[in-house]
Amino acid sequence: MSSATDDPTSSRPAPPASPPDGSAGKAAVRPELFGPGRRATTVGIVLLISMIAFEAMGVGTAMPAVVADLGSVSSYAWPFVAFTAASVVGTVLGGRWCDVRGPRGTLVTAPLLFGAGLLVAGTAGTLAQLLVARVLQGLGAGAVAVAVYVLIALVYSERARPAVFALMSSAWVLPALVGPPVAGVVTEQLSWHWVFLGIVPFVVVAVVLVLPAVRDLPAGSAEAPATRRGIVAAALAAAAAVAALSWAGQHPTGWAALVVAVVALALLVPSLRRLLPRGTVRARRGIAAVVACRGLLSGAFFTVNAYLPLMLTSTHGWSLSMAGVPLIVGALGWSSAAAWQGRHPDLSRPVLLRVGFACVAVGIAGLLLVAPAWGLPWLALPFWIVAGVGMGLGFSSLSFLLLARSADSGAGAVGFDSAAAQLTDQLSQAALVGVGGALLATTGSPATALPVLVAGLVVLAVTGTGIAGRTAGPARAATGR
Repeated sequence: MSSATDDPTSSRPAPPASPPDGSAGKAAVRPELFGPGRRATTVGIVLLISMIAFEAMGVGTAMPAVVADLGSVSSYAWPFVAFTAASVVGTVLGGRWCDVRGPRGTLVTAPLLFGAGLLVAGTAGTLAQLLVARVLQGLGAGAVAVAVYVLIALVYSERARPAVFALMSSAWVLPALVGPPVAGVVTEQLSWHWVFLGIVPFVVVAVVLVLPAVRDLPAGSAEAPATRRGIVAAALAAAAAVAALSWAGQHPTGWAALVVAVVALALLVPSLRRLLPRGTVRARRGIAAVVACRGLLSGAFFTVNAYLPLMLTSTHGWSLSMAGVPLIVGALGWSSAAAWQGRHPDLSRPVLLRVGFACVAVGIAGLLLVAPAWGLPWLALPFWIVAGVGMGLGFSSLSFLLLARSADSGAGAVGFDSAAAQLTDQLSQAALVGVGGALLATTGSPATALPVLVAGLVVLAVTGTGIAGRTAGPARAATGR
C-alpha cells in the first residue's frame, strides 16, 4: 500500500516545504483537513472515534444497572469480556480485509455492525441478548479503529497526519468529560437502554460523512501479501486467550484462575507469532519497535488509569467524584499535548515519543508519593497531568510512525500493522490490569499492592524511553510472524 502522498485518488497539490518554525506547514495542513474535499472525511473520522469513545465511557457507567436488571453481580465481567474478545477478532480480520480489499467496505460495514450491536443492546431483555450485542459492538469497534488508520494513510499527506491524530485524541475528550455523568442521568431518569440507543445517531452521521471519501478509494491493494496462513485461527485463539486473561484478572484468587491464565498463555504465544510483526518482542528497528512501544505506552498508562480511583478512594478516603478528577485533568493534558504536536509536523516523532515516554514515567513515578498510606493524595493531580501530556505526545507520535514505517516496507501491510498495534494495546492492558488484581488479592490492601504495581509500571515506561529511537530505523523485511 503506497503512502498518501502517492495516492492516485488525491487531487490536492503536494504541500510546499515549510521553514524551520513550521508556520507554512500550519497554513498548508488546515485546508487539507477542512477544505471542501476533505471536510466531510475529517469530521467523519472524528465521529467514528467519538462513537466508540462515548460507548466506552457511557456503558461502563451504566453497566451496574444493566447487570442488575438482566443478570447478577457474578455476571458483571462478562459483557466487558465479550466486547474485548470480539474486538480482537474484529481488529485482526478488519486489518487483513483492509490490506486485501482496501478500507472501503470495512469503513461502511464495521460502523453498521457496531450500530447493530447498539440496537440489539438497547432492546435487550436477557443477558444472552446483551452478550450477543457486545460481540457485535466489539467486532465493529475493532475493525473501525484499523480501517480509520488505513483511510488516513490513503487520504492525508504525511505533514497532515499529526494534525489528524490530534483530532482523534480530541475526540475522546468530550466523551471522557460528559459521557459518565450523562450516562448516569439517562440511566436514572429514563433507562439504561437509552445509553446504547442514544449513540446510534452518531453512527449514522459518521457513515454518511465518510461515504464520499470511501467512494473514491481503491477497491483493494495489489501490493498486499497474497496470504497470511492461519490468521483466522490465530485471531480466534487470541480472542479466547484475551477473554480468559480478563476472567482470570477478575477472579485472581484460587487455582482455577492460575490454570485459566496458563492455558490462555499457551493459546496466546503461538497466535502472536502470526499476528505481530517479526521481532516485536525484541523491539527490532522499524515497525516492530513501533508496535512494541505501543504496548508499553498503553499498558503503563491505562493500567494506572484503571487503579488510580481505587488508590484515592480506598487508601485516602476520597469520594468517587473527587477520585475521577485526576482522570479528567489527565485527559485534558493528553488532548492539549496532542493538539500541540499536530501544529508542529516537522518535529522528529521518535524524539517526541522519547519525551512522551519520559513524561509518562515521571507521572507514574510521582504516584509512588500517593499510593502508600502515608502518601499525599493531592499530588495525583499534577503528576497525572504530566502523564497525560506524555500520552498526547507519545501516542500521537506512535500513530504517525506506525503509518510511516508500514509504508517504508512497501508490502501493503498498513492494515496488518495497525491491527498489530491495537492488539498490543488490548493485550498489555488485559495482562497488566490482571497483575494488579493478583497483587490486590495477594496482599489484601491497595496501600500495599498499588505501590508495587506502580513501581513495575515505571520500569516499563523507562524501558520505552530507551527503545523509542528504534522506531526511526528501517522497516522490517518480512511482514509475517
